[in-house]
Amino acid sequence: MLALDRQSVVPLYYQIRQFLLEQIRSGGLKPGEPVPSEQTISAQMGVSRMTARQALKSLCDLGIIYSQRGKGTFVSGSKLEKSFRQVLSFSEEMAARGSRASSKVLLFEVARADASVADALGLSPGDEVINLRRLRLADAIPMGIEWSRIPLHLCSDLPDKFDPKTSLYQILEQRYGIRVLVTDEVAEAGLARSEEARLLHIAKRSPVLLFSRISYAENEKPVEYVNSVYRGDRYKIVNRLITKR
Repeated sequence: MLALDRQSVVPLYYQIRQFLLEQIRSGGLKPGEPVPSEQTISAQMGVSRMTARQALKSLCDLGIIYSQRGKGTFVSGSKLEKSFRQVLSFSEEMAARGSRASSKVLLFEVARADASVADALGLSPGDEVINLRRLRLADAIPMGIEWSRIPLHLCSDLPDKFDPKTSLYQILEQRYGIRVLVTDEVAEAGLARSEEARLLHIAKRSPVLLFSRISYAENEKPVEYVNSVYRGDRYKIVNRLITKR
């Protein structure tokens, strides 16, 4: 462990942070490996738990490490790419990256569309939609929260036939012949609210990516309206731009 310079003007927490950062950059601590805990840092470096916590929090804020409630703190891998070039479900994205996708169902019900949902889906306010809100996980790590709304008349028995822990796009295509081909998606930066932070296992007001998406089928009719919140420390947005000559 690092021998701290207690006479330096550099704060102790920052010295610890830089030491851990160098361990990660040099490969001494690899992606997925646990980082020394607050207790370990405090005991071995002779600092308070608060100083150790501040060092770890500063690395979490940078996305270098991440915490899993009840398990510990770990070195982050490279950020997952959120691409606008392909129409992929979360399950397909994770499979393409060799990760195991899973979901925790937060809401699955039939409800009446409010004005914003109705406008996005070309419905009348009050028309019924299927509400599906899920916590999305990759290798058991919370990645994002997705809230899908689908016109009920397109798949009226979906609430009875669909296991919401599986792929929505797969059953829409296989059972109802609805294949999502085009999406209009908007991405914004935001800060995690209390419930989002709790579900995603991040600190309140941590950076998040906010997505709103309208998905269209082959007939160019909107079939899904989605609002999503993804962890800013685990995702990055990529796009490919081609100049016109």
